[in-house]
Amino acid sequence: MSDDADIIGIDLGTTQSLVGVVEAGFPILLADDRGSRMTRSVVAYGKDAASPMVGEEAWRHRIVEAPRTVVSIKRLIGRRVNDSNFPVRPSSTGGGHPESGGGRAGFSPAYPQTQLGSVRVAPGPDGSLGVVIDDRWRSPVEVSAEILRHLKGVAEAGLGRPVSRAVITVPAYFNDAQRQATREAGRLAGLTVERILNEPTAAALAYGLDKLGERSRIAVYDLGGGTFDVSILELNEGIFQVLATHGDTQLGGDDIDRLLVQWLGEALPQSPGIPSTPEPDLLTSQEQARLLDAAMEAKHALSFADQYEIRLPFWRGTSSFTTILTRAEFEVLIRPTLERTRGLCRKAMVDAGVTPSDLSAAVLVGGSTRIPLVRQLAAEIFEREPDTSQHPDETVALGAVIQAGILSGSLRRVVLLDVTPLSLGLETFGGLMNVILPRNTTIPARAGEMFTNAVTDQPGMQIRILQGEREMARDNWTLGEFEVHFEKGPKGSARVGVQFSIDADGILTVLARDTKTGQDQIVEIRHAAVDVTESKVEEMISQSVDHAFADMSERQLAEATLKSHELLEAVAAALPLAGDALDGAARAQITTCTDGVTAALAAAELRRLKAANQALDAATETLAAILVERALQEALERRLG
Repeated sequence: MSDDADIIGIDLGTTQSLVGVVEAGFPILLADDRGSRMTRSVVAYGKDAASPMVGEEAWRHRIVEAPRTVVSIKRLIGRRVNDSNFPVRPSSTGGGHPESGGGRAGFSPAYPQTQLGSVRVAPGPDGSLGVVIDDRWRSPVEVSAEILRHLKGVAEAGLGRPVSRAVITVPAYFNDAQRQATREAGRLAGLTVERILNEPTAAALAYGLDKLGERSRIAVYDLGGGTFDVSILELNEGIFQVLATHGDTQLGGDDIDRLLVQWLGEALPQSPGIPSTPEPDLLTSQEQARLLDAAMEAKHALSFADQYEIRLPFWRGTSSFTTILTRAEFEVLIRPTLERTRGLCRKAMVDAGVTPSDLSAAVLVGGSTRIPLVRQLAAEIFEREPDTSQHPDETVALGAVIQAGILSGSLRRVVLLDVTPLSLGLETFGGLMNVILPRNTTIPARAGEMFTNAVTDQPGMQIRILQGEREMARDNWTLGEFEVHFEKGPKGSARVGVQFSIDADGILTVLARDTKTGQDQIVEIRHAAVDVTESKVEEMISQSVDHAFADMSERQLAEATLKSHELLEAVAAALPLAGDALDGAARAQITTCTDGVTAALAAAELRRLKAANQALDAATETLAAILVERALQEALERRLG
């Protein structure tokens, strides 16, 4: 097989990454020179090294050069300085460039907030967040490209031939900016990214490969190192359709590690024989790394044991630290974090129109689903024992390989239908949200509408692209704006067609066409969701439910207000044209109703305004009939003359 035909599948994870390919009709994951299929998503930049270290070597390197070792970079990709989940740390809490082994970084809260260890997080020239290594700012795209370049090398070594095409997975709730950044990282790594694939969808592909003849609905509960996704999918004879998806890209095993590190940090000063420092609330880079290692070991052990002895020999000098952590204590510590998945799962089922009894299975994937409490919560949520038949760490990667095989033609009989997680539309006159592609629309998708000028002699219109579930434009996210110009003319004379198109990667392209001139303007949205966090995504969806009645009332008021202004404008123009054909009583009635609409507009009361509009509509029936009859007569005279 030529390298042009090969398409590799990559699971670019927060903590671990994998790569594979379809060979001889079978999806396989490829191992590195250590015999491991899993590569740590860690990049270490040495002082003098020509190229950075990636994977296990980089993970070990963080012990001696933590400020030059980047972990969990996926949590920064596509994010900007105003993102509340990643505040930029001031120099007083470790924002400088401490030398290896000597610098101190703030233990709490700065270290847990960034999830990036001792590496300094800072905004770049465009406001996007990145990391600073030896006074050089590096973007998450650049760091992620190093991981992808390493995986590309693993694949080429395993296959014995070059590869240049890939499918890369992302969390289902990654916004457009994060997807584009992932695609760009692939390009920098020398890969043509054929498809950006949602992680739970990839897991469903892997789960359903041996069930192609069955029809079923499944929930995929994917809790990895840095992200959580849940999707409800329907499998029907080789067709996979995503019915609904929810998630949080700031929820995963990293957060559990953080809780354990905090717990250990609080226990250390209280332990007899452990000397304190002049600044007991600060830890060196090596101490942070040791605490993180101890936390991860405890987390893994407590997935199988009822208790675990945490040992930190020679913690400071000759003093050592030992403590016992039970599974019960561990579960009390992490339960509030894991409970966040419950609401997301329920919302996904509501959106999909299913109940737990409608599901054939609840499939658990992601390394963090090994934790017994996670499995217990999943059983409660889906009211069944969860399906743990899939390899927690490898399922998403296997799904990416399957998708790659479908695209390359190595695998057939499988069709994948994904969805967009939030509604897409634009702002219309009156500040309303006009939905073009509703939430959970199967993608790829394309839809459009025709728009016109709202006022006379309007030279153009501002296209404001929105994403969200609220009725009013101001309550949704602005994805982009651009101006469409057209010839001036009477109100309603311009015709502008606007088309929204989402490709298989969930990337949005907006086309606006002046139908008179045929001139097109095309915008590809590269910074979706204005850098909001996934908690805000969930907040928006919750607010759309909480404020449904108020939002609808406000929308109806806005629409009634628009109609009122149209009526008043039309009546003001029509009355002089009627002349003597309209008797005094009818004219007085119209004037009274016009005053009623004006007063109702000032009061901004929906029922009153609707009633006033209806009254004015009824009062102008005679006027409308006169004008129509006159227009017909004039047309007839022109035809006969």
